[in-house]
Formats: sequence, C-alpha cells, structure tokens
Amino acid sequence: MKVIGMISGTSHDGIDVAVVDFELTDGVLHGRVGHTASTPYPEELRARLIAALPPAAATLAEVCVLDTLIGQCFAEAAAAAIAAGGPADLIVSHGQTVFHWVEQAHARGTLQIGQPAWIAERTGTPVLSDVRIRDITAGGHGAPLVSVLDGLLLGAYDGGAGALNLGGIANMTVVRGAELYAYDIGPANALIDAVVTGRGLNPRGFDEDGRIAASGRVRPRLLEALLDEPYYRLAPPKSTGKELFHPGYVEEALARTGGATGGAAGDAAGGEVGDADLVATLTELTVRTVAHDVRAAEVSTLVVSGGGCRNPVLMDGLRSALPAVDVRPSDDLGAPADDKEAIAFALIGWLSAHGLPGTVPGGTGARAARVLGTLTPGAGPLVLPAPLAGSPRALVLAR
Repeated sequence: MKVIGMISGTSHDGIDVAVVDFELTDGVLHGRVGHTASTPYPEELRARLIAALPPAAATLAEVCVLDTLIGQCFAEAAAAAIAAGGPADLIVSHGQTVFHWVEQAHARGTLQIGQPAWIAERTGTPVLSDVRIRDITAGGHGAPLVSVLDGLLLGAYDGGAGALNLGGIANMTVVRGAELYAYDIGPANALIDAVVTGRGLNPRGFDEDGRIAASGRVRPRLLEALLDEPYYRLAPPKSTGKELFHPGYVEEALARTGGATGGAAGDAAGGEVGDADLVATLTELTVRTVAHDVRAAEVSTLVVSGGGCRNPVLMDGLRSALPAVDVRPSDDLGAPADDKEAIAFALIGWLSAHGLPGTVPGGTGARAARVLGTLTPGAGPLVLPAPLAGSPRALVLAR
C-alpha cells in the first residue's frame, strides 16, 4: 500500500512530503521511502499565517481564508508527489497546527487547518486528516504522534534509545524494551526562528548553519530566566506549542532581565542583549533543556531528526553535554532527518486504513490506543483494506 504523508510543523515554513510503500511480512512492516520533498509556503501566505497565530487575535473569517489557502498548497504538494512518485492509495495530511489548547497540563483541543477536500479534489485520492483529536478525546495530548514510529523503529536497541525531534518544538520518545513514553520537552527552533524572522536576521526565517548563534555569546542571566519556565518542571505526558513559546515570550524575558532594547550594537553593551547573543542564548536554552531530559531518561543512544539537527551549534552543544550518549541522525535508521515526521504520518495512514491504532498510550498519555483520523473520499468509492487483527511488531525503512 502506497501512502503519502504530509505535514507542516510548528516552524510553519512549508510542507514536508514523503511517499512510502508499505508491505507487511511475518509481522514486520517494511516501508520503502520513495519521493520526498519540502515545499515552502509562498512568502505572503507564511506572513499571513504568522500574523494569525497566538497570541494574536484572529477572526473566523481569517481562519476560513487560511484553511482554504493552506489546503490548496497541500493539494499542489500532493499532486507534485504523485507526479514524481506515481499514484498513491492514500494521502495523510496533518495540515498546519494553529492552536493547541492545554489547560492545567491537560490537552483540551487542537486545531489543524488546511482543508483536506482540496487535496482529494485535486488528486482524486482519499485523504486522512484531523489525526490528533481522537487521541485527545481519549485523554491524551495528541502529541507527539511520531512516537508510534519511534516505538517500531527503536524497540531492539540495547540500553534504551531516545528519538529526538528538533522542529519548532523539541519532542522526545524514550523506548526501552516494551516501555515507551514520549512528550514535548520545550522549544527547539520556535524561539530562535521567531527572533530571526522578527528582527530580519535572515530572509529564510531561521539560523542557517547556526551562523548567528556561533557569532554571539550566551547571556547567563537571560538563560537563567528562560530556564525558570514552569513548563519544564511538569511531569510527562505533556505537550506545548507556540501558544506558550511565541515572540512575545522572548520579549517578556528580555524585559525582566533588563535586556529589552537589544540590537546589533547591544552585543558589547552591559545590560542590552544583541541579536547574535539572543540567538546564541536561545540555542543554548534548547541544548540545556534537551540534555537535561536525555540524561534523566538514561538512554545510551539518541536518534535525532528535524530541522534542528542541521544546526551544528545545536548538535555540537548536545554532543558536548551528553558525552556518554551516542547521538546520531535518524538517517541511520532509514528515516531521513528532514522527512521523518512526514514518514510517521504515512505510517499512521497505513495503520488507520487497516483498522489499527496510530498511538501508543505511553506516548501521548491517553487511556488507550485509538485509530486516528477522518477520511475524505477521493474520486471513486472509498475502499479500505481488510482490517488486521494486530499491529506490526517492528518497522524497517529503506530508500
């Protein structure tokens, strides 16, 4: 069964696509990863999306417009994937998260937009969407859903393994034999990207190759204030997003520590925090929070994916802070680091199509595993494979 997985993550910079051809043999699911791509949002759409995200107040009219525009972008990305990799049996669209509602450490709701009917109409292929909410109704956080992939990939590691995704938010799955738990650690690139974008430091919206962080120095007082965030002290399962870690969060921390005026000239000034110093400090925040939780997990191997694993300052910081841990990219397991989440949603599509749960309770905190998603028919009748009695015991990925 060939499935196309699609997601725009918390960096909200574009759409990642992965085409995976799945075959189940003797309880082991084999996935051949074919075409992969990353399609940036048009600049105007990305700016409009950023302007509508919390803590901004967005009208229902704007949400409706963005739902359509993003759905159309996903439809074009899906059509391009089919043109490159051939027809698919199912498309899974995660869409774009615009709000993740958490109160008192409990997820109450989540909203992903990007109308799936545009994808089905453009491609004629059935679409699975709205994949997080069923887990939330079962008491889970609806995140990190990639933990179902991590459990199948990492179960055989001796000494336990952690799967770390460094997207906008850093999340980690810990697998030790039959034990699995997962949660959002905190910001990975979210705050860095917000500063780079807001201060016009790179038109691409991120710290490319960690060059900005490398040119700055960490400001201890600001770092201590950022590390004092109560979210880090919550016990998993837990989830977070840009509802908490948004541009105003950084400005508030600067104001509390007397470095609010900033600017490039502030690098050499006493109380002010210049742009490069700010990016360096936010990068170190990710290093400190992630390393703390990896040490607490006591794993011997850490498999890293997401855009942050292409930042040498961030990765060198993690390796330095975790000398006893084998830190490696997810590419080593057949899941290209930039495409792993799209592959995970393709897997969830295969599971849902076969009537199998796409969650692990330890991964999201739900009462029990659930089959995920809502189906939109394609051009013809909706025909699903025969349900399977049980889930695969392992997953092997290859190109």
